[in-house]
Formats: sequence, structure tokens, C-alpha cells
Amino acid sequence: QVQLVESGGGLVQTGGSLRLSCAASGRIFSSYVMAWFRQAPGKDREFVAGIRWSEDTTGYAESVKGRCTISRDNAKNTVFLEMNNLKPEDTAVYYCAVRPQGAVMTIANYYNYWGQGTQVTVSS
Repeated sequence: QVQLVESGGGLVQTGGSLRLSCAASGRIFSSYVMAWFRQAPGKDREFVAGIRWSEDTTGYAESVKGRCTISRDNAKNTVFLEMNNLKPEDTAVYYCAVRPQGAVMTIANYYNYWGQGTQVTVSS
């Protein structure tokens, strides 16, 4: 069982930056894949970025590529999402997710554990 707690969301102006954190507790295995998803009101949950726990393989949605960076601190069991040049369309609840093994996948159903989410609001 893995527990995930997100933090770092908030209100920011267009062009601003935020750094989201996801603290993981429980059994963390080197095979894990960590990812960030987001869900705006009335929309499906969508993939943002993902990283493998034991190597630097990453993946990004086209909509955030070049503006977001996913990273991890294995010693602290924490994954980060650095977001720059934020736009109003980035407004959503951001969720951290884990899948036990495999590649970085962009479909939410592949992930077994989810955090409660953190709200990101970008004002125009």
C-alpha cells in the first residue's frame, strides 16, 4: 500500500510558476512509476508528466512540454512537478499517482494509487 500526499498548489498569475510536491509513504519499490495528472472542471483526468522511480526516464504531455519538469528525491520519497509560464488552461486539480511497474503511461487506469489532489488556479 502506498499513500500519496500532494502539496504546493495555489493561485498564480499567468506566466507565473509553481512547484508541486508529492510525498509517498509505505513500501516504495524501485520498479514504481510516478506520475502527475490533472483534472479541470467538466473534463477528464489527463496525464501531465511521469518518471520512473529508479531511472531518469520521463514523459510529458505535449501541452506542458518545455514548461514543466518532473523530478524525484528518492531519499525523501518525494516527486516534484516544476511548472513555469503557467496559463489559465493549466487550472485544475493536480493529482499524484503510482503504478507498480512498467513504463510511464498516459492513461489514468494504469495507475493503482492516487493522492487527494492539490488545486492550481492560474488567473488571467
